[in-house]
Amino acid sequence: MSTETEDGDDLRERITNFLRRNFPQIQMHGGSAAITDIDREEGSATIQLGGACSGCGISPMTIQAIKTRMTKEIPEIDSVTARTGADQQEGMAGGDGGMNPSFPGGDSRGGDVGNDEGPEAPF
Repeated sequence: MSTETEDGDDLRERITNFLRRNFPQIQMHGGSAAITDIDREEGSATIQLGGACSGCGISPMTIQAIKTRMTKEIPEIDSVTARTGADQQEGMAGGDGGMNPSFPGGDSRGGDVGNDEGPEAPF
C-alpha cells in the first residue's frame, strides 16, 4: 500500500469523524452525510447529504456550516462542495418526489394533506 493511499484513507477517516463529531443532528434527524470525493492535490472534498436532508429547509445552513468549519479544522481541505439529493433533482419533473420529509402533512407543491400539523412532541 502506498503512502498516498494511506494518507488519503487517513484524510477520509478524519473527514468522517469531523462530520460525526460536529454534525450529529444530520443522523439524529434521519439524514446522512457521505464523502463522494476527496482531491488531495486540490485540497477539496465533496459531501453528499441524503435522507431527510433532501428537501429540508435547513440543509443550506448545514451545508454552509460544514464548508466553514471543515476548512478551518482540517488543514488539508481548502474547499468543500456539499449537495443534497434535492440539488441533483433541480429542474427535473417531480423534484423531491412530492414529499417534504421535514414537514409531514404537506407536499412540495404547496398542497395540504388533511389537517396534519406534524408529529406530536414526546412530552
